[in-house]
Amino acid sequence: MRIIAGDYKGRRLEGPLDDRVRPTGDKVKEAIFSIIMNHLDGSICCDLFSGTGNLGLEALSRGCDKCYFMDESSNSIKTTWNNIKICKADEYSVVLQGDSIKNLHRIRDKIDIFLIDPPYGFGLEEKAIEKIDELNLLNEGGVIVVEHKKGIRLPEKIEKFSRIKERRYGSVELSIYM
Repeated sequence: MRIIAGDYKGRRLEGPLDDRVRPTGDKVKEAIFSIIMNHLDGSICCDLFSGTGNLGLEALSRGCDKCYFMDESSNSIKTTWNNIKICKADEYSVVLQGDSIKNLHRIRDKIDIFLIDPPYGFGLEEKAIEKIDELNLLNEGGVIVVEHKKGIRLPEKIEKFSRIKERRYGSVELSIYM
């Protein structure tokens, strides 16, 4: 696992300590960042269910000013911190451990980009977006990227957010909301 582009390009990241964590592969990661590239410069990002911190660190590498990393697993938080140190991104990172959805209230900024890649099969995708809406966390013109299992059909509209794109990559789908 590595950073694909930007300031941290080529840095090798630590893999997950837990088999249940599935880091986003390079092909899907490249697709995500080609979709959101116009939103990155100077943005504030949240890597929700961060796992290894792979997506948030890619966002920082490509021009994001600050990233919140949120995960419940202490192993994932440890790996995320190690990867932040590998990239020397400490001053641009806020790491919050605990239930990712319940802890959204701890975010102290309006977010421009949410990167959501929850464990599959628990319906956390919709719950996360509902909470983001309830707490009014997404900046005007911001984007929500949801990575989910192929075949899981997310609604066209979740609260005030509309799905504007859907892409499939092997066993993974991306749903983009604004």
